[in-house]
Amino acid sequence: MSILQFLLLLFVAGVCGSIGQSLAGFSRGGCLVSIALGFVGALVGTWLARLLGLPAIFTLHIEGESFPVVWAILGTTLFVALLGLIQRRSRKVD
Repeated sequence: MSILQFLLLLFVAGVCGSIGQSLAGFSRGGCLVSIALGFVGALVGTWLARLLGLPAIFTLHIEGESFPVVWAILGTTLFVALLGLIQRRSRKVD
């Protein structure tokens, strides 16, 4: 994988992560956090889709690597919403 394809993959993950954060209504961090959440969301979303037997809806293929855009956005939304619930509960206890 070349540096250009790697940067493109990071960009797509960042966009998916930021969309997922905005859908969840909870946002912490900047660009690097959005990229990390995009990759975590892709893992969570793909795992959930396979568990439920759902097909890949929109997948980008970058230099032999596939990135499930829709599942990344949905996985990021679920993951960020869960993080938001955990952080809100821990703040109320303090």
